[in-house]
Amino acid sequence: MSESTPETNNAIPPVVVLCEPQLGENIGMVARAMANFGLHDLRLINPRDGWPSEKARSASSRAHHVIDAARVFDSVEEAVADLKLVFATTARSRDIPKSVVGPDEAATESVAQGVRGIPSGYMFGRERWGLNNDEVALANKIVTLPVDPTYASLNIAQAVLVCAYEWRRVATAGALPFSLDDYDGELATQESIQRMFEHLEAGLDSRGFFRPIEKKPVTIRRLRNIFQKADLTENEVRIMRGVISCFEKYGVKDKD
Repeated sequence: MSESTPETNNAIPPVVVLCEPQLGENIGMVARAMANFGLHDLRLINPRDGWPSEKARSASSRAHHVIDAARVFDSVEEAVADLKLVFATTARSRDIPKSVVGPDEAATESVAQGVRGIPSGYMFGRERWGLNNDEVALANKIVTLPVDPTYASLNIAQAVLVCAYEWRRVATAGALPFSLDDYDGELATQESIQRMFEHLEAGLDSRGFFRPIEKKPVTIRRLRNIFQKADLTENEVRIMRGVISCFEKYGVKDKD
């Protein structure tokens, strides 16, 4: 079983900018969401309760590397000064002539730029009312999520989670961190499966399983089909042979 971390094509992860976050707990949950998907550069603009924050550290669920590296800025302009592609996240329509993209399209652009070594970032607004128009104006594009317009408000950590997830999905081409496909080793050869089935057929035949006898060919075909659909591994075939041998050796105990 493989547990390696999927490669991200060496794309620079996007920066996460929080504009005037109010609660340390929310900052901590944002850090956790970032760490889940390989983001690490957190920038805070005038956090209401100050910084550093023990509440943020506690809520980060051990994403301390994100918390410890977080930087505080006095303005949005300073926080995004080194970025060449900035997305402003908002759930509301704005009277600002900018391209509006979904989180998947934004992720594709961010990854493409990141592979070239060009830094990008996402701006997220205040818990109560998001980004103001002046802040949105600093971005290259607007990102909005395909939410139900009758209830479009997301918790800030949820919004970060969606964007971070989409970025990693694109950066890793959808690769998952592990697979159980090879848990028991390589797939069994047809020869191994055939021998196992002959073993099973002989054991069932000796106990009168195939009744009425004229239906034996159909039953055998159905049994074979069951095992062929299972994609058995060599280890699983050995286990099945052991089960069959056990029944052959000890038989079926009489009921009291």
